[in-house]
Amino acid sequence: MARTLPRPPKTVDLHAEAFLRNLDIYETNELLAESLELMREMLDAAIYWDYTEIRFIHGKGKGILRQAVYEELAYYKQSGAIASYHPSYHNEDIVVINIGL
Repeated sequence: MARTLPRPPKTVDLHAEAFLRNLDIYETNELLAESLELMREMLDAAIYWDYTEIRFIHGKGKGILRQAVYEELAYYKQSGAIASYHPSYHNEDIVVINIGL
C-alpha cells in the first residue's frame, strides 16, 4: 500500500505568519482556526507515519493558541489517538506530543 499523506516535520510552528500569506485578510478567529487545522493535519500525518513524537510551537502571546491546542490535544488523548502531551522541558512555548506508548 502506498502512503498518501506527506511526512510531516518533527516540529511544526503553529503561528499563522509561519504558514499563511496575507494575514490582513483574516479575522483573529480565522487565524486560530487555520492554526488548529494545521495542527490536526500534522498530528494525523505523524500518527499515520508512526512517529513516536511530534512538537508544536504555540508561543506565548495571550495564550489563546496554547489553550486551544491543549484543548484539542485533550480530545486526541481521550480518544486514544495519542499517549500523552506536555510542555517541552526546555521551552514552555512548545508542546511535546507522545504518540506511542
